Amino acid sequence: MPLLDPRVPAVLLRIDRNPFHHGTLGAVRSLGRAGVEVHVVADSAKSPVHVSRYVRQMHPPPLPGATPDDILGVLRRVADRIARPAVLVPMDDACAIAVARMRKELAPSYLLPTMPDTLPERVADKAELATVCASAGVPHPVTLIPDSAARAAADARRLGLPLVAKWSRPWLLPSGSGLRSTVLVRSVQQARELYLRTEEAGSRLLLQSYLPPGPNRDWFFHGYADHSGTVRAGGPGRKRLDRPRGAGLTAVGCWTPNPQVQALAERLTGELGYRGIFDLDFRRCGTTGSYHLLDFNPRPGAQFRLFADSAGLDVVRALHMDLTGRPLPEGDPVVGRAFVVENYAPLAALRAAPGGRELAWYARDDRAPGWAMWALWTRHVSRRLRERLGATAAAPAPRPIPRASSPSLTDNEKASS
Repeated sequence: MPLLDPRVPAVLLRIDRNPFHHGTLGAVRSLGRAGVEVHVVADSAKSPVHVSRYVRQMHPPPLPGATPDDILGVLRRVADRIARPAVLVPMDDACAIAVARMRKELAPSYLLPTMPDTLPERVADKAELATVCASAGVPHPVTLIPDSAARAAADARRLGLPLVAKWSRPWLLPSGSGLRSTVLVRSVQQARELYLRTEEAGSRLLLQSYLPPGPNRDWFFHGYADHSGTVRAGGPGRKRLDRPRGAGLTAVGCWTPNPQVQALAERLTGELGYRGIFDLDFRRCGTTGSYHLLDFNPRPGAQFRLFADSAGLDVVRALHMDLTGRPLPEGDPVVGRAFVVENYAPLAALRAAPGGRELAWYARDDRAPGWAMWALWTRHVSRRLRERLGATAAAPAPRPIPRASSPSLTDNEKASS
């Protein structure tokens, strides 16, 4: 009997237009290699995913900023096209939240984990997450939510600089605004100015105490909570390299045992009654040694394929098997296994890993997305370089400093020059 039920297709849903989202490609390959028919509802204009041999069909996604009704309409059209129940896998926070809200409307066309409809939104909201951690006894950075520009300045002084500023619902940030979901704030004035953009951002501004990065301090945990609430598949991983450094996505990760991180993940999902795929980010405090939860993502993390165990199980496969009634195999962790995003860490892609290594884009059995990524990445880097050079050329030339002998200087000015 095959590991996954090939009679049940899968639909991957992503609104985010980032063409370099390698997690979507990872899900396509994971399911497609197991014989599952994979449909992708995502932007195909630039993404290398659309050339994967494991994609059965690409479907036009909802537009950025789509309402739940818009997303529902798209999913219903896809369901009519497939004409049989499918496992639905949201690949970004906005999709996970919308799908949870529409659970009843999506049934029976789509198979989904059963949990409170508002739970994905609750854990994805950075402001709510602080409350969730407090109730579950999970360490979390001190978080303040200012209600005015003056309070933002006062809170910045109270927390100390530098500090971290976050928008509580980053999926609402308008494209082209220049606003980032997370910012390292280095001045009181910067905190004040960020608060003044609250209406534009669409959600509350959070100010958090800053936990400095350092060796072995950044960790993540990917898992799947099955229908009984038991955490299956996945595991703890350590960031060896991120982009940008100290506050970015995982460029190189390693499957590393960590009982403390494992226990925190199981405690939190158990307390919440969470079901489905989740991705947690932790940072260890250099002073106390405790692991603080930074983010809870109610969907697969981009590097989830790091945690493919000895039985071939990962969190996406676990979801499909659990929802189709198949028993999950008991595999062993592949300690030391590495995951490398080669456009962010090209040299690391050449190094050996004791537990094996998976690349985000290149695969021997699916080469086209890797070549497409490099072509797209080259154009992306070239465009960014041209923009920077253009900005430099457009900047006004600095005014020359007059020499001391210039007749335009007074005697006093000459003495002080």
